[in-house]
Amino acid sequence: MARQRKKLGEILVGWGAVSAETVDGAVGKARASGKRIGDMLIELGAVNEEMVAKALANQFGLEYVDLASTGIANQVDAKLVPDDLIKKHLILPLTKTNGRLTLIIHDPLNLELQDMLRFRLKTEIDTRLASRSAIKGFIDSKLGKAKEVGAGQSLVTDSIDKTIDRSVDKSMDKSIDITGEDAPIVRLVTRILTEAVKMRASDIHMEPMADRVRLRYRVDGVCMERDNLPKRMQNAVLSRLKLMAGMNIAEKRVPQDGRIKQPMEEGTIDYRVSACPTYHGESVVLRILRPDSVKIGLVNLGFEEDIFATFNKIIRRPNGIFLVTGPTGSGKTTTLYSALDVLNRPDKKIITAEDPIEYNFTGINQCQVREKIGLSFSIILKTMLRQAPNIILVGEIRDREVADIAIQAALTGHLVFSTLHTNDAPSAITRLIDMGVKPFLVASAIQAIMAQRLVRVLCKECKQPDPDPDPKYLHLIGLKREDAMGKALMPVGCAACNKSGYRGRKAIFEMMLMSSEIREMAFRQEPLTKIRQAAIAGGMRPLVDDGRIKVLKGVTSAEEIARNTQVEGIA
Repeated sequence: MARQRKKLGEILVGWGAVSAETVDGAVGKARASGKRIGDMLIELGAVNEEMVAKALANQFGLEYVDLASTGIANQVDAKLVPDDLIKKHLILPLTKTNGRLTLIIHDPLNLELQDMLRFRLKTEIDTRLASRSAIKGFIDSKLGKAKEVGAGQSLVTDSIDKTIDRSVDKSMDKSIDITGEDAPIVRLVTRILTEAVKMRASDIHMEPMADRVRLRYRVDGVCMERDNLPKRMQNAVLSRLKLMAGMNIAEKRVPQDGRIKQPMEEGTIDYRVSACPTYHGESVVLRILRPDSVKIGLVNLGFEEDIFATFNKIIRRPNGIFLVTGPTGSGKTTTLYSALDVLNRPDKKIITAEDPIEYNFTGINQCQVREKIGLSFSIILKTMLRQAPNIILVGEIRDREVADIAIQAALTGHLVFSTLHTNDAPSAITRLIDMGVKPFLVASAIQAIMAQRLVRVLCKECKQPDPDPDPKYLHLIGLKREDAMGKALMPVGCAACNKSGYRGRKAIFEMMLMSSEIREMAFRQEPLTKIRQAAIAGGMRPLVDDGRIKVLKGVTSAEEIARNTQVEGIA
């Protein structure tokens, strides 16, 4: 059984600092005025503020700090906490060790403040106690004028502070306003959405944990932890997002999908929202769709000159299937949309079947798949063929029926673009045959298959020559040390790239043209390894080789190419 905490008055009486009668009288007056007993005793002149601070430290098992001591004063490190927090909440940072920050506070009962500080500073906190006037005096005399708040300041400065200042209790998820423009939660969610766009994030992840809600952004393909929201804010924040996305905020048992449109300086930003029930609550992921992301131009995708020339010839062919393969998030859609943007001319009719439609193009007929009402890929494709298009884009070939119709379209004079989830270009042939597509149709309809990955680009502001390239990564990408010296660059990290050393991404490619030899091998259902060997012998440059060229050009690092093209040997 937990030991009951002593009352403040009892501690002071036990120390002989004040009589029991004085404490009893102060208790009555404190209740009548709504003040704390310690404040009332100070107001009555029974004890001084330092004595009350020492008693509070004893009551809560905290260490009391005498700020008049030179030793303690020299330990204060104001750089650990933004100056706005120090001055507003009267706190003093001492040290940060093993990810834990030691802070001097004056009110151990203000748990809301401690929650906010954990959130703002993204660290666990150990507290010590000093009197309010001692902390204020130290700040006024030692720290002087407020320093400028740095770029590391949390995105939710105003929203979270005002929410805390209003002392929203643990029932906040039931009572807080999630619709009004000025509501703190509304401003908080808006700030999250806005900041993610400014940080060039592709996804926002809201992940409920046992004691917090983890906020992460995916920037340049890598997840980074941005903040931790207090657990009590979980329902309010997630309900606000679901409300904006047009979801049912009362339904928390089944997955839901929605969409948010938000006007910004960059244009109207689309957020595709997915809510999935998890053990500690609903996990919400927002995929950020920027209107300009598919209009960067083919030249800027990362093509080397030879592959770019081949790509341009393929997308201008009158018929056949062109497949782009790769895992989720490898940029397949962006590549095909960029091709459509080039081909979108008055003399060409283009129709797409997508699930969902991610970007809207003027001049292109885009059809949204709606399985619930029977509007499937296959139904749309059959209808497309009666619309006399020149070019057809199928968002993804998922089954035999869609594959068969796409192949029939290609064989009857249409150019068909589509995507497939395979690890490399040759695997697309065996994947289609495994789906049940007849080998002779695969061999005759497909014109080319291109695999791709996205790799991070070294930050132009801080990249430097690598004086000692890691031999492990050089070996994985097949690069000799003598070839890398003087050419291979390394990530450093600066303000422009958020200390990551990388800013932006480009694609690496593997282009396989369907030669007569490969068509024969597909027809005979030869093993994948043989098809790949024949493709390389016929001029296909594997992904890792394309990446090696970009390492030698100083575009990216050997580690980044190895991470995206190899599995074995990567820690």
